[in-house]
Amino acid sequence: MEVLIVVIFVLGYLAITLEHSLKVDKLVPALLMMALAWAAVAFGLGDFTQWFDSGNHTMVDGFAALPDHVEGHATYSASKAGWLEHTLLHHFGKTCEILIFLVGAMTIVEIIDHFDGFSTIKNYVRTNKKKTLLWIMCILAFILSAIIDNLTATIVLITILRKLIPENKDRIWFAGLIIIAANAGGAWSPIGDVTTTMLWMGEKVSALKLVEYLILPSLVCMLIPTILASFLKPFQGHFESPPAAGNENAKGPLMLYLGLSLIVFVPIFKTVTHLPPYIGMMLSLSIVALIAELITARQFSMTNLGDEIDQVDDGGHNSPTFKALAKIEMPSILFFLGILMTVAALESLGLIFTFGKDVNAAMDTNVFIMLLGAGSAVIDNVPLVAASMGMFDIHEVGIDDHIWHFIAYAAGTGGSMLIIGSAAGVVAMGMEKISFFWYLKNMAWLALLGYLAGAGVFLIF
Repeated sequence: MEVLIVVIFVLGYLAITLEHSLKVDKLVPALLMMALAWAAVAFGLGDFTQWFDSGNHTMVDGFAALPDHVEGHATYSASKAGWLEHTLLHHFGKTCEILIFLVGAMTIVEIIDHFDGFSTIKNYVRTNKKKTLLWIMCILAFILSAIIDNLTATIVLITILRKLIPENKDRIWFAGLIIIAANAGGAWSPIGDVTTTMLWMGEKVSALKLVEYLILPSLVCMLIPTILASFLKPFQGHFESPPAAGNENAKGPLMLYLGLSLIVFVPIFKTVTHLPPYIGMMLSLSIVALIAELITARQFSMTNLGDEIDQVDDGGHNSPTFKALAKIEMPSILFFLGILMTVAALESLGLIFTFGKDVNAAMDTNVFIMLLGAGSAVIDNVPLVAASMGMFDIHEVGIDDHIWHFIAYAAGTGGSMLIIGSAAGVVAMGMEKISFFWYLKNMAWLALLGYLAGAGVFLIF
């Protein structure tokens, strides 16, 4: 049955990587393989001879001798079915912590966008030199991705880029460097990438140590490609921005600074209270939503437009919170659910833990992590990191061990080498119609040099 579960994962993941060829959204195979994997675990439960206790990060002693079921109110450890239910609830709870955290962050970003807050960033661009614009965009991508995650930062900056450079053939060069810079910026922040969030919420790394150990390697990973790109022909000369269209929302700057500040507040809240990060994110979301609702209600009461007031009364459809919740990417949330719970099924059978021990015996850990980073350019970094979290003995590899920080760096930045290797790359590919082979020819070598340079800095220091 273990072989069947591995086959389900391989086929499901193959379907995810071939999403564009199959014309099937990746959340479908992700959810399907999750359900089939756990169904196979349930059907083959009686035949399993080992089980992994994820809570204590050890193999369960005497699991093969346990009965399949026990009547009455026995503890979960008295039967295989008890272990299955306990483990399933454990993984579902940990996964939901991550998903609720992401929903909160996405909603805050959408509320900021509702007030056109990100247009405020455009006001900082006061140049018509392409090389200067390149540096501004890369620095903004590096900083913004650490606050609002690399995917959202890429969307925001490409949207701003469209208001500055009208020609797509010119924009795609900037978009390629934005992808590299955003992925580098997301790697050193606990809220900058899904994988770093997973490691942080899984108590593999702490927020302060993650920043301390990875900000310099990540900065080098961004600087090397940007410096080299500065000498390329597409970034020479000047550009002419089209005239601005429409009026800016007067409350945009307020909501931008408020939203970003409260997202940054989340790691501070966790450090002070020791509560899970999603609690702090819900607190931040509630404050942003409250201010947004008050501003919107005040605007309607002051303008006194009858038709708009009727819309507010009719189901709250002009509520910024309502609109933000309607716009968050639920397919991405469900995709993460499917991926994380499928990996949890493999972990529960001890397959990932055993594989990790075999890898440690066969090669140097740093070499393995470098290969993992390169693999994230082809395979989504979420399941790679989810799997790696179960590979190492927690009694030997504690919190803030260099292994976890190197995994965060490698998985976060390695995906930049191919445009399909990161969420930032995929969204830029869709927004700007960037071809796979154009990126491979023009950007992959820059991303590779940045990845290797940053890894070298991490290993040296």
